[in-house]
Amino acid sequence: MIRPVLLLLVSLLAACSTAPESRTWLTYRIDVRQGNLVTQEMAAQLKMGQTKDQVRFILGTPLVADMFHADRWDYVYRFQPGRLGGEAERRHLVVIFENGKLVAVGGDVISYGARTETPVKPATRVIDIAPVGDSSQ
Repeated sequence: MIRPVLLLLVSLLAACSTAPESRTWLTYRIDVRQGNLVTQEMAAQLKMGQTKDQVRFILGTPLVADMFHADRWDYVYRFQPGRLGGEAERRHLVVIFENGKLVAVGGDVISYGARTETPVKPATRVIDIAPVGDSSQ
């Protein structure tokens, strides 16, 4: 009589285990992308002296625009693959302005995990942005 009850209790207790190794293949996890993806091609389009509007057009809205450092924009990107064992990818690009013009670009545009160097392709189309209030067109 005690043996079947003990077997039942052990079975119930085993069913409540939270061993992560046993459930990872059952759970679907999505890929998580956060921030602004800045590619090498986008960074190659940046030229010293460009305005903030031109840089925003090329790279998009910065993830971090600190009110205490108004002349510094940070573009941060993180990719975490959903599959088990996938390596996280991180990118960080810093753009610095002086008097509204681009003066410095820093950070890593290629991810930490990149093993091969990708050649920079020139932009296929260049768009000139006229300053605000310029009615010459």
